[in-house]
Amino acid sequence: MTQCTDRCKRQISFPVTIEELFAVQEQQPEARIMAGGTDLLVALRHGPQDTRPIICLERIEELRRIDELPDNSVSIGAAVTFGSIVRSPLLKARYSLLTQAASTVGGPAIRNMASIGGNIVTASPAADSLPALYLLDAQLELRSTTGSRTMAIAEFMLGPRRTLLQPGEIISRIILPPAQDWSIQLFEKVGRRKSLAIAVASLAAMLRLAADGTVVEARFAWGSVGPTVLRCPAAEALLKGQPLSEAVLTEAAALVQDAVSPIDDIRASADYRRTVAGNLLLRLVA
Repeated sequence: MTQCTDRCKRQISFPVTIEELFAVQEQQPEARIMAGGTDLLVALRHGPQDTRPIICLERIEELRRIDELPDNSVSIGAAVTFGSIVRSPLLKARYSLLTQAASTVGGPAIRNMASIGGNIVTASPAADSLPALYLLDAQLELRSTTGSRTMAIAEFMLGPRRTLLQPGEIISRIILPPAQDWSIQLFEKVGRRKSLAIAVASLAAMLRLAADGTVVEARFAWGSVGPTVLRCPAAEALLKGQPLSEAVLTEAAALVQDAVSPIDDIRASADYRRTVAGNLLLRLVA
């Protein structure tokens, strides 16, 4: 393990195993955990002075792996970058919804630093990976010195920057169940510009269609239009048994606009977000 200090006299540790990580945590329980640092480093630069130690995860190989498991599920280490997710042939083939979402994170430089675990722990309503992970029924493996537990991502998220992660605990990996056969997997995001944008609203969609084009199953999840990822069961139920058409999606969009609970902020008004959330469904027939 390597240790150093920065100009703020803050100790920075680089463990190479999870066991080393937990040993440092026991000695420095106030330490901050950092993977890519694309959120934490910005907060440290622009926030009040914070000299707490930092434990970096970037050298822990176990947290940087993408593995197929014996039951055909897939494990993604918490420190895996979005660039690695975009480039993964395994994830592209089985979970294209996630690779689509990952490709919208920042620009190439940010994607090569930002980690999926960090995106989850930050728990921003605008986090690009979350709607896809909700629809894919992602499970989170949480580890500490006392053992590990597994939790559905929808249960883990409580609200903006609020999760069920306990002191001394880390997300070690994200487990995606065996891939299903979806006719359509689509991630769409609207921001104030085409790249390096925080989502004004985003949509993850998965649909299974019958041979005649009618909807057998529909799953939708929205980001940035509520305190955390929002599902709309009424819109999903409306599509079932119907042809995938602009008319039925317009009807579903009205249900979505009633269901979301966006806020006004510097990026967009609540009314604009509400309209965009519904209209994103129409991208399914664009």
